[in-house]
Amino acid sequence: MSLLSWMTCSMRGTASVLAVAGALTAGAAHAEDITLTVWSHEADSKSKVAWRELAARNFEEAHPGVKVKITWYQKEPLFSALNTALRAGQGPDAFYIERDRVEYITNGFVTPLNDLINWSSIKPWTKDVWTIDGKTYAVPQEVWTLENFFNETRMAELGITLPDNKQLSQTEYLELVKKSVAAGISPLAAGAGDRPYPGAYMTQELLLKRLGVDDYRALLDGKISYTDPRVIEVLGYVHQLVEAGFYPKSFTTMTLAETWPYFEANPAALMLIMGSFYAGHPFTSDVPDSFKLGVMKIPALDNGVCNECKTAAVGASFAINSNSEHKELVADFLNEMATPEMGARWVKTVLLGTAVETGPIESDNPKMKAYLDEYNEANQGAKYFIGAPHQYLTGSCKEAWAQIINVALPANLISIEDTAARLDQACYRP
Repeated sequence: MSLLSWMTCSMRGTASVLAVAGALTAGAAHAEDITLTVWSHEADSKSKVAWRELAARNFEEAHPGVKVKITWYQKEPLFSALNTALRAGQGPDAFYIERDRVEYITNGFVTPLNDLINWSSIKPWTKDVWTIDGKTYAVPQEVWTLENFFNETRMAELGITLPDNKQLSQTEYLELVKKSVAAGISPLAAGAGDRPYPGAYMTQELLLKRLGVDDYRALLDGKISYTDPRVIEVLGYVHQLVEAGFYPKSFTTMTLAETWPYFEANPAALMLIMGSFYAGHPFTSDVPDSFKLGVMKIPALDNGVCNECKTAAVGASFAINSNSEHKELVADFLNEMATPEMGARWVKTVLLGTAVETGPIESDNPKMKAYLDEYNEANQGAKYFIGAPHQYLTGSCKEAWAQIINVALPANLISIEDTAARLDQACYRP
């Protein structure tokens, strides 16, 4: 089954009685002229801004007298503002959240949503991501996979033809990196200047392929040592890529916002390893028509036990402030963003997987349809591990991963032996 089919299977279940409660609440709201406040990340994503604003207008039309005011942020300023506001018992009625922000849950800043949301339109596995000790704390909105994007024009200029399954061997991938460097093209657009994960993408995917789902989970759970020969084997291959010039010289300072234009420039970078959320950018931004986006697989390892394995994760989600005075109304707004119709619109306009149950989806834009077909082809037969390490790990282990796997290893600032030793110290709990 292709990933898009997996993400857009038919809606199950029946409508919740919350629809009735929402209608009654709307009538009361009309007399009060309520404004619901929402803080959201992705201020620079035109398609996501348009989609959420449309949901707000649809909600307002169904709830006379109630307004939705969305304040748009970039990620770090958003979480900084939330940290200050929530600790003071203030903040918006609803806000954007990602799975690594578990402190909002443990500190009691968000409201359990079990009886507030119409879960019949949400894919059960995405709901499970936000369910802790039987309580569900956020409404998932997007689903992404980790992809190895490439510039089709640059690839053709290098004379590289991908195999039918779009997956090079580890030797072929290393040769691709060397050929790109020799041609004066950066093999990869990547930067860890403001994020704790882009530099770790290649390493995490190779570990998943080498170990398989169960042992990879055991590694992240601290039950397998980083001195395990299989892990050392992966670290050794990553070191080979680094030595060959895989990461750009500006890697440690380049920000995520700078990474995407760097990839799209001519002839800056050949590849970009990023969540599939990236794909909406070249189709909705001022990117030249000459830029042709391709999708290939992370290389297959010679000793990989699951070379078809890859990461899938829940991204953008929304939670309700535990101090909100309008929880039922806010839940109605979150339900508006979680209808099958809005889920289908999300896939077609944002070009990203949805946490909402929808029917089969076809884009009426030929260029976008071509991309979706290529994306599905690259994900054909994939086996998914749910959650990226930065969402999965906690405490000192998460910090060590961000410092070592995300920065020091790809920047060639640490040896393989020291990498394993430091990660074992922070993460290994036999």
